[in-house]
Amino acid sequence: MRQLILDTETTGLNARSGDRVIEIGIVELVNRRLTGNNLHFYINPERDSEPGALAVHGLTTEFLRDKPKFAEIANELRDFVGGGDLIIHNAPFDLGFLDAEFSLLGLPTFVSHCGEVIDTLVQAKSMYPGKRNSLDALCDRLGVSNAHRTLHGALLDAELLAEVYLAMTRGQESLVIDMLGEAGTTGDNGELVVKTGFDQLVLAVVLASPEEETAHGTVLNELDKAVKGTCVWRAEEKVIEAQ
Repeated sequence: MRQLILDTETTGLNARSGDRVIEIGIVELVNRRLTGNNLHFYINPERDSEPGALAVHGLTTEFLRDKPKFAEIANELRDFVGGGDLIIHNAPFDLGFLDAEFSLLGLPTFVSHCGEVIDTLVQAKSMYPGKRNSLDALCDRLGVSNAHRTLHGALLDAELLAEVYLAMTRGQESLVIDMLGEAGTTGDNGELVVKTGFDQLVLAVVLASPEEETAHGTVLNELDKAVKGTCVWRAEEKVIEAQ
C-alpha cells in the first residue's frame, strides 16, 4: 500500500483569482512505514505572495526567482504520485491549487493521476468534534513534536502530517504488527506478510481486584433497579455460566 502525504505553500488563498503554488512537499509511506523516498520542489510563481501568506511561509519573491516554473516540474510530479493514495490536511485547498496549475498547462487534473484521497482534517473533526484540529493542534494532542517549526514549509508539514496520520490511525492491527517487530516480508502485491504466529505473542492478563468486582456489582444492582428486572450484562453472565 503506497500512500503519499502531500502539502503545498501558495502565494495566497484563492487559485481562481490567480494565486499560485510556490512549494510542494510529498512524503512516501509504504505499508505504513516511511521510506525516505520524498519529493520536494520550490517553484517560481511569477508573481508576489500576498502579505498574509508571506508571513506564514516566508518564501520571498527574491528567493523563488531562480526556481523552476510549475511547467518544468509537472511531469516529475505527475510520475511520482501516479497511482498512489493521497493524504492531505484540508485536501480541497491543496488539490484545488494543483488542479488549477495542471489546467493552466492544458493537462488533465492532478487528482486524475492519483488513487484515493484521505483528508485528515475530515478525519480529525470526526474523531475530535468541537476541538481545534489544525496540524499544530493535532501535533500537541497526539504527542508529535513540532518544536522545530517556526514557519510553515511544505516538506516539513508533510513530515509532521505523516506522523499525525500514523498516530490517528494506529489501531489494533498496527499494534500487533509493531509487537511482532520486523518478522515480516513484502508480498508480490506489496502487502505486508507477517511470518511470526500470534501464539508467539505474550499478552498480559490483568484481573479485576476484589474492590473493582464489588464496585462492578454495585453498578449492576443499580441497573437491575432501573430496568425493574435483570440487566443485559447479568443475563449474559448467566448464559456464560450455563455453557
